[in-house]
Amino acid sequence: MDRPYARRWWALLVLCLSLLIAVMANTALTVAAPDMTRDLGLSSSDLQWVIDAYTVPYAALMLLFGAIGDKYSRRGALVLGLVVLSAGAGAGALSDSSTAVIASRAAMGVGAAMIMPATLSLLAATFPREERAKAITLWAATSGIAIAAGPLIAGVLLEDYGWASTFLIDIPVAAVAVVGAFVLVPPSKATAVGRIDYVGGLLSVIWIGALIYMIIEGPNFGWGTAAVTAAVVAAVGLVLFVLWELRHPRPVLDVRKFAERGFSGSNLAVALFFVAVFGAFYYLTQHLQFVLDYDPLETGVRMLPLAGAVFVGSALTGFLTPRLGPKVMVTAGMVGGTTALALLTATDAATSYGDFVLPLVLLGLSLGFAVSPCTDAIMGAFPESELGVGGAVNDTSLELGGSLGIAVLGSVLATSYSDGLADETAGSKLPASALEKAQDSVGAGGGVAQGIAQQARRLAEQAAGSDSPRKAAELKAQASELAQGAEQMRHAVSVSFSDAVAHASLVGAVVLGIGTVVVALLLPRKGRGTTTGTAAGGAAPEEDRELEAADRR
Repeated sequence: MDRPYARRWWALLVLCLSLLIAVMANTALTVAAPDMTRDLGLSSSDLQWVIDAYTVPYAALMLLFGAIGDKYSRRGALVLGLVVLSAGAGAGALSDSSTAVIASRAAMGVGAAMIMPATLSLLAATFPREERAKAITLWAATSGIAIAAGPLIAGVLLEDYGWASTFLIDIPVAAVAVVGAFVLVPPSKATAVGRIDYVGGLLSVIWIGALIYMIIEGPNFGWGTAAVTAAVVAAVGLVLFVLWELRHPRPVLDVRKFAERGFSGSNLAVALFFVAVFGAFYYLTQHLQFVLDYDPLETGVRMLPLAGAVFVGSALTGFLTPRLGPKVMVTAGMVGGTTALALLTATDAATSYGDFVLPLVLLGLSLGFAVSPCTDAIMGAFPESELGVGGAVNDTSLELGGSLGIAVLGSVLATSYSDGLADETAGSKLPASALEKAQDSVGAGGGVAQGIAQQARRLAEQAAGSDSPRKAAELKAQASELAQGAEQMRHAVSVSFSDAVAHASLVGAVVLGIGTVVVALLLPRKGRGTTTGTAAGGAAPEEDRELEAADRR
């Protein structure tokens, strides 16, 4: 096009809606999981893979799908992804077994792998260079808002409907996005692109998929044969991928870009930041539901400060980044995220929701500060012919970080909770089987306490209806003992999980804090542009080429 697309801001609305559905399809499940577990009889392993079946194809396929969208049709990739995701959601809503719902979630992940790189590549191709940073800021704000909006919308639906409604809501939203894509989003594809590097694309699928599988399998289910095999496949696949891409004349991803400090720093910042965000989100939603006893809707409402803060932070970023530079904004965001996690290390059994508000707000503001400058830098490193690949690189960094956050911080959380509960219930008269079950998760611990309390109520009712004073006295004594055991279990679960949240937050704060120092050293100093590629087919200005040369020196 020889001039900016007239309806580009309406097109951005469609792209943000598509992004919203892809992110919410994952985060909404955090509050729907308990209902799904009860209805389908899911084990903890089943539930883990219901959640993560979306993540593996989502992360593994983005790079290849981004390259295919660049060559054939970015809008076509977006529309096809929306159709696949909504079809998977419909199948998921009708599922009556763990196998069926896991397969449906995997199909949804395939659709999301088409959607995510397409949203960023279409954004970069549609907006002129001088407006691209502002558009990316709104895109990043949508991503952050979707993290908190998923549980809220799921909570509203679960008030009157079952867990299947959290799948079905995706279908009408996807339909609106498909219509909007055809009406408002201009068709886009790269010009003068040769054959796709399918070998490189396949190797990327293998090593990224194996890496994600290892991240999920090892911390959650132990470092057995499956996890170790996945680690070996990921390592070998990565080496082969790099060697192939270095030799290929038209690689699916020019891995030499990672030698550029700004590009590597931006990807590292995105990954590390989402380690913190997804990890904290994972355990805070559980704390609100299982320790503070909020229902799904109440939990969703109480995560809104995070969403609101993301929006405010993104708005401030659009104003401050041109004045302070991306390095300052990204570093400030990572420092803020580290501080938020540090505040969460004070969590204990007496912690109320009010104590979480400041960390949530700080985490949201920090997310708004850091992500859009990094995304702008990553997308700017790619020419017009590789915008889909650029979007895939950004989103893969995000997803790898999120998976690591849930796996690593979730593993610390689970280990700390299990050990703490064992200490808190040492010497208890409760059955060993109940104690072992309670150690599985905070949800299981709450369920054990509830089951004991119900048993105590039944015995009390039997005592009240007994004609024998002696029998009634025995039943009352048993009921009293069980009631005390239930209360002990509730207290032990609360104390153990609160301490586990503090331990996981400490690990997250240390990781993000070290990462902040590394990223600050990698990112270019103030004054250098964050966008080094071409905008909508135009050549980069001369001054940007000079800055690129200075960066290389």
